[in-house]
Amino acid sequence: MSRAWVFPVLTAALATGIVALLGATITVTGPWYDHLVQPHWAPPDRAYAIAWTIIYAINVVALVTGWHAMRTRREAETFIALWATNGFLNILWSLLFFRLQRPDWSVIEVIFLWLSVGSLITYCWRRSMAASIVLVPYLLWVTFAGYLNMTIVRLNGPFS
Repeated sequence: MSRAWVFPVLTAALATGIVALLGATITVTGPWYDHLVQPHWAPPDRAYAIAWTIIYAINVVALVTGWHAMRTRREAETFIALWATNGFLNILWSLLFFRLQRPDWSVIEVIFLWLSVGSLITYCWRRSMAASIVLVPYLLWVTFAGYLNMTIVRLNGPFS
């Protein structure tokens, strides 16, 4: 790995690790979560950790690839701002669903999370098709998670 890649890789890994750590810290399951009615097609709990680990690894690859593809400082700053927004929305979803126990609020928030992933894919497309393509599984995962979230709200609501 050349020196030009070391800083972006370390920065991307650190930033993604912080988002993952904060999300994991906020995600507290327990009696409340265990008593939620889940749809029959919901994955087992252990599958979420595996899926998110893969998603975060994909994010590091896409972040580094996209960062190197940006042609100007302004493009790079916009790209980083989109990533930071996505990280914030990712953490916010966990806060709303698990910590505040408001799946009804998180089903609204997941729309913004989905749009943030879509905007990353769109922004990268002309600069790095590879970064865009690598993000598609993340978009698919958020789509699935949003549908699962909506189903949980329908099966368990109302929440207060």
